[in-house]
Amino acid sequence: METISKEQSMKLEHKIIVDWVSEGASVLDLGCGDGELLSILVKEKNVSAQGIEIDEQAIYKCVAKGLSVFHEDIDAGLSEHPDGSVDYVILSESLQQAKRPDYVVSEALRVGKNLVVSFPNFGRYTVRFQILLSGKVPVTPALPFQWYETPNLHFLSISNFFDYCKIRKINIIKSAYVMNGKIVSFLPNLRAETGIFLLSK
Repeated sequence: METISKEQSMKLEHKIIVDWVSEGASVLDLGCGDGELLSILVKEKNVSAQGIEIDEQAIYKCVAKGLSVFHEDIDAGLSEHPDGSVDYVILSESLQQAKRPDYVVSEALRVGKNLVVSFPNFGRYTVRFQILLSGKVPVTPALPFQWYETPNLHFLSISNFFDYCKIRKINIIKSAYVMNGKIVSFLPNLRAETGIFLLSK
């Protein structure tokens, strides 16, 4: 099986998210990084875009792209944003890096009419095998960091997230699963590298 780069895999994730977001919608991207996804949404869907990012170097890159991005910590909440003030809040590869993911999701659903969440799937078979055979924290294309340098604070699986949404009574409107740059539907918790969800309250 051909191995693809993380960048190629992320392009499919972005395409899925862009397909889900309505034309001309308002979007708040939490942990927007260098603004790649926001830029695509502005270009493809003419969205009203705003980002929140804690990394100053990433913010400079966003500004260079003409994006409106604020230097804030999403773990501190979204007190500046009224209830239901945004059409879509996005947590693309950010949830597992949050110190208080439950609070971040709660705030995102308060502010946003819809919430898009994506995260690397810690339940994938390659991750399980690495832990079983080596007894060490796994390193995979979706989880490419050594334990001492990873930005990820929480390791969750697709099944974990389904359970979480059930407990918190969060509606899952759509879901998609990516493996090796392709969408998969059969046994996603075992096979997918990334899970992507469209949620509402």
